[in-house]
Amino acid sequence: MATRSYTSRRELEEHSFHPAVTILVPLGAILLQALLPRPLPRLAILDLPLIVTLFFAISRRSPIGGAITGACIGLVQDALTGQPIGVNGMAKTLIGYAAASIGLQIDVENLTTRVLINLGFSLLNSLLVYLIYRRLIGQPEFHPSLLHELLRAVVNTVVAVPIFILLDNAKRTD
Repeated sequence: MATRSYTSRRELEEHSFHPAVTILVPLGAILLQALLPRPLPRLAILDLPLIVTLFFAISRRSPIGGAITGACIGLVQDALTGQPIGVNGMAKTLIGYAAASIGLQIDVENLTTRVLINLGFSLLNSLLVYLIYRRLIGQPEFHPSLLHELLRAVVNTVVAVPIFILLDNAKRTD
């Protein structure tokens, strides 16, 4: 007679990473985000810390862990990129929490799902940053272009897919 296991989907597919990967990958993404746009201003359209936040959040499938990861990555990004401290911290905290929550519900290993997640969360990140600047900081002169934000979401999605594939090799299942 077959026995049933009552292990949750989260327990079956939750991934962990070597501590070096957990620290060095986000730090590398933040440093690249801070340094690359200086000599190559067109690369300012990328948001590598967002991509890394999404990857770790959906891989670990822990909403609290995703929120903490997003907060840490966002705050360090703010400190190194000259933005007001907390703008990316707040946005990426919410993104990390939401991405991990979605990772609990759907198959995030599928390429189509990854594309949709990256595209959607890139747009959500732009909206959150806009709201933080306009409502919390009170900068009414902050007016991002909708076309630019759509282009940013598409570029970040195109860059995220190979990054996700590379980082998949760093996963270890416990």
